[in-house]
Amino acid sequence: MRETDKLDTHVISEKAWFKSSYSGGGSGSDCVEVVFLADGAALRDSKNPGGSVLRFAADSMGAFLAHIKG
Repeated sequence: MRETDKLDTHVISEKAWFKSSYSGGGSGSDCVEVVFLADGAALRDSKNPGGSVLRFAADSMGAFLAHIKG
């Protein structure tokens, strides 16, 4: 990964992240949080919001969602 590809999570508002409806919605303790970006999306573990973030380009996110829904 190039330095320019890293996601600066400090510029994303905490209010922008939302919990996936597939991981217990707002009440589950084992949740994935998602934020949509101009060029794709990012995912993180709600139990560790300061931890690692997975970043997906728009086409990769679409393929990921299609796979998990299928």
